[in-house]
Amino acid sequence: MNIFKRLFKIGEANAHSAIDSLEDPIKLTEQGIRDMKKDLDASLHSLAEVKAMAIRSRNEHQSYLNKVKDYESKAVALLNRAERGDMSVDEADRLASQALVKKKENEEHAQRSQADRERFDKSVAQLEANVRELRHNISKWENELKTLRARVKVSTATKKLNKQLAQIDSSSTVAMLERMKDKAAQEEALAESYGEIANESKSVDDEIDKALKDSPASQASDDLAALKARLNRNKGTDL
Repeated sequence: MNIFKRLFKIGEANAHSAIDSLEDPIKLTEQGIRDMKKDLDASLHSLAEVKAMAIRSRNEHQSYLNKVKDYESKAVALLNRAERGDMSVDEADRLASQALVKKKENEEHAQRSQADRERFDKSVAQLEANVRELRHNISKWENELKTLRARVKVSTATKKLNKQLAQIDSSSTVAMLERMKDKAAQEEALAESYGEIANESKSVDDEIDKALKDSPASQASDDLAALKARLNRNKGTDL
């Protein structure tokens, strides 16, 4: 009975527990099943012993009934012999009376063995009911254990997958690309900042020279000077 109460508590706790805590109910259920199997072995042993006593009392009862009939037959046979004159009436009556005494003793033994037989048969019926209930409960909890193990496998696999997905979410390629974009934007901003600093560091003369160099008149003057120089070189070559 304690086992049933414990298993009921296990089932009750299991119904309200989280999936992560299913390992302990499995171990408790396994232990409960082992305990029930021990009880089943003990019940089967007791059943065999009580059945043996029931069989023995049944055989004894039948043996006593046979003796009752036998002594009664002997008493009748003795009286018949006396009636036929094969033996004296007194001797026949004495022996017949002894046979009837034996008959009475065996009737009492038969009644006692009958009571023993009924008591043992009742115990056998009770033990057989206990054995059936234990076997039923063992089968029930073994099936429950299979279900619990399957749930643990599914929950473990789901937890592992969810954990992997969670890790991907925090350090995934997408997150890495976002960080790279931030870094590129930072580098671009830094380059632009250096450019502005370089422009700010130019002197007034540099700005004037740049302005003159970029003017169209200055460019034309430079081109003319270059052409004259080239022509003078050609003349020298012709000479």
